[in-house]
Amino acid sequence: MNSPAQPPEPDASESLRAVPSVDRVLRELGDTGLPRPLVVAIVRRELDTVRARAREGVQPLVDPLAAVRAAVDDLGLSRIRPVINGTGVIVHTNLGRSPLAPAAVDALARAAADYTSLEFDLATGERGGRGAYIERALATLCGAEAATVVNNCAAALVLVLRHLTSAAKPAVVISRGELVQIGGGFRVPEILQASGATLREVGTTNHTSLEDYAAAIDDAATALILKVHRSNFHMEGFVASPPTSALAALARERGVPFVEDLGSGHVAGLDAVEHIADEPTARDVLTAGADLVTFSGDKLLGGPQAGIIAGRADRVAGLKREPFFRALRCDKLVLSALQATVDLYLAGVADEIPTIAMTQIPLDALRARAGPFVAGLADSGLGVAIVDSESRIGGGSLPRSTIPSVAIALTTARGDASVLAANLRRGTPPVIGYIAGGALLIDLRTVFPRQDDTLLAAVRAAADVGGDA
Repeated sequence: MNSPAQPPEPDASESLRAVPSVDRVLRELGDTGLPRPLVVAIVRRELDTVRARAREGVQPLVDPLAAVRAAVDDLGLSRIRPVINGTGVIVHTNLGRSPLAPAAVDALARAAADYTSLEFDLATGERGGRGAYIERALATLCGAEAATVVNNCAAALVLVLRHLTSAAKPAVVISRGELVQIGGGFRVPEILQASGATLREVGTTNHTSLEDYAAAIDDAATALILKVHRSNFHMEGFVASPPTSALAALARERGVPFVEDLGSGHVAGLDAVEHIADEPTARDVLTAGADLVTFSGDKLLGGPQAGIIAGRADRVAGLKREPFFRALRCDKLVLSALQATVDLYLAGVADEIPTIAMTQIPLDALRARAGPFVAGLADSGLGVAIVDSESRIGGGSLPRSTIPSVAIALTTARGDASVLAANLRRGTPPVIGYIAGGALLIDLRTVFPRQDDTLLAAVRAAADVGGDA
């Protein structure tokens, strides 16, 4: 039997003639909401790819216009934009960590729109020091002699190590159990080595004694003892490490500085959170005898991204004299937002900071907010239920701490929650939930009450995309 005749393959010239022009594609796209030069660059890149495939005799796998639309959509989704956080993770690293308090947002807006007294002394009319107020406020909050700010906690640690280590004294004594990996694949050993330090690892992964530290100190080569708080994981069982007070006493005895990196930055206001008693504060560490403490501004503190260094006045002054300090310093926007955040703590109204406030929302209040979602989605074609859930602090902080919460569970007729999740991510505004037990869950603890109506509209719109999703 003869096989049916196959249509002839188009030659390269015919395929090339079929590729639309840039102008035609731009007209077909219409208004994309992106700057025209970006869209033109995408169109040219995608059409060049189609032409290259045609010259090689490879048929395009997709319609050129469809490929361009997909590329434009993907670029638009890569913009930083507000999202609704339905994950229940309060300090969510991938969603910008801590949302700012209204006072900090207001301070940020005013600093951005106007000139500021960033480095101007209003009392004398002369040039002033950058961040003088926030440094004094942070020192007061931490119970320190002095404090300063750089652009993140890793930068704070690098600055401290660059200042305290030298070619003659490069060694940093640290427990093997504290050589942790932090966000984005970065590891504490790599950060330490980037500063020029040489690691002197002591103890084992689960057990390090004071004697291990003492034996590792070489008066000729040791620059400091470093303790890194395990803020993003927890070890239990046969685990031991000396307390801050013991390490501080050893450091004083041997004449070397002692620095503790807290990372998470717990200060106050989280008393209701499980296991918070296990999380030391900067004040605790300095009271126990540390020379310097470093921590993040955008984790448990609830401020903007920043690295805070507090401790002895002579040590902080030395850090600020480092030429490298200028490369790490914060701008007026960060300092203004951080200033407003710290002021809330000092004024005794830390519950105005979202990171703190979210931990304090009663379950009854969350259930009351959940009710209208069931009614509002009754005709959406989605299955809707109110379920118990667990929120987490997240962001590499308090790994054992969970907070009872309430979530909206959404199911589809096809039983594919991932499609609904994708539709919500691509909506306006994007909504980020999580999938569990075949349902898409949206935890209301991390959804601001002012977002409830917007969230309801976003879910309805996502349910309409592609029928029953």
